[in-house]
Amino acid sequence: MALRLSLRRQLAGLASSASATSRTAVRAYASTSNLAEDVKQAIDRDAGLPNPDPAADSPSGALVSEWAPFMVSTYARPSPVFVQGEGSYLYDVENRKYLDFTAGIAVNALGHCDPEFARIVADQSKTLVHCSNLYFNIWTGALSKLLVEKTREAGCMHDADAVFVCNSGSEANEAAIKFSRKTGKILDPSGGKTEIVSFNNSFHGRTMGALSATPNPKYQKPFGPMVPGFKVGTYNDLAAIDDLVTEKTCGVLIEPIQGEGGVHAASEEFLVKLAKRCREVGAVLVYDEIQCGLGRTGTLWAHGNLPKEARPDIITSAKALGNGFPVGAVIVNKKVGDNMKVGDHGTTFGGNPMASRIAHYMVTRLSDKKLQADVVAKGEIFRQRFAKLQERFPDLVQETRGRGLILGLQLSEDPTPIVKAARERGLLVITAGLNTLRFVPSLLVTEAEINEGLDILEEAIAASRS
Repeated sequence: MALRLSLRRQLAGLASSASATSRTAVRAYASTSNLAEDVKQAIDRDAGLPNPDPAADSPSGALVSEWAPFMVSTYARPSPVFVQGEGSYLYDVENRKYLDFTAGIAVNALGHCDPEFARIVADQSKTLVHCSNLYFNIWTGALSKLLVEKTREAGCMHDADAVFVCNSGSEANEAAIKFSRKTGKILDPSGGKTEIVSFNNSFHGRTMGALSATPNPKYQKPFGPMVPGFKVGTYNDLAAIDDLVTEKTCGVLIEPIQGEGGVHAASEEFLVKLAKRCREVGAVLVYDEIQCGLGRTGTLWAHGNLPKEARPDIITSAKALGNGFPVGAVIVNKKVGDNMKVGDHGTTFGGNPMASRIAHYMVTRLSDKKLQADVVAKGEIFRQRFAKLQERFPDLVQETRGRGLILGLQLSEDPTPIVKAARERGLLVITAGLNTLRFVPSLLVTEAEINEGLDILEEAIAASRS
């Protein structure tokens, strides 16, 4: 009841800011007993689906028509308009319920509107939101200390030493690139040590440095030329490492598990050899754990299962760090941190008290061993159900990749029709790489919710192939 009342209040707010056309549409849907005739007809059209994508004559359609002309078209969005979330579920303008297996692309690690998260946001908003990095505040320091301590306690980056707090994953990777370049210039003042190595199918962000490390023509071509000094290697190719990482290399940027690229995991052998080569030539090893870190694999960091010799010099983090609030972090060892001096880098909003307090809470929650063990167990439930899907659709489902709750289901064909069919049955899933369905739900998703979602997915696959 409280949820419905809240939705109605939000609908009222939408109605007050929208045009007369939008207000009429929203009010029509606020009470199912007062539906306009054209909306009833739209429902009749889609009677066979529980959550058909809203038509142009629906409340969602009216809102989209009102607002879309004022938004830069960088996304191809479906028509549902979401107004509220709770746990693993989202609710749209029509008060329809969707089970969310995307978690804002691995962002909402504790689900939507975690109660303590909401309390912290409300409390800190009345205390101190921003005061700039010209001064100390209690939460940036506390977050930095906690990240270093928890990283060491987790048996991950053993020499974690200091933290730079920023606003996003792209910003974190930009900082890592700059830190690597500065280290290279100190080691070789002649300027010959400036190359950054990244890998095929990687994704590190959309800002120009991070984009230059993301070798995808779809993302790079419209914005070329890229920043010079970037070199691309083949993921998991051991034989190529020595020629790839040379005396000219200042930094190597790699995802231990590629997210956007199709949920591919780097092998232990590859990461051990890569780290050894970085030490040989004095290159900074950066693990981009923006999507795969912070408990998503069942360890605090995705490299937590690796031996000590494979650990990085820098970890970049964001996404789950804020559970939806913008925040990123760069964890460095002393070798890197000591090279950075006052004025070398900065950020206006990064490390503000609000973001830092939220991130402090998230690190505390996500470093919990019980939560991490549950992530592993839930990942196994997904895998067992995926195996059954492969039995039923052997020509379509090829393999499962990933660990914990960052999983990819490789298909033999474009999954777009399946994504749409699932959405119209109340399940949100996303894609990655080439023909891969990606599953990154809340880490608190329940076994019942997993089975509910995969029942819907199975039905969606069957419907899309009929």
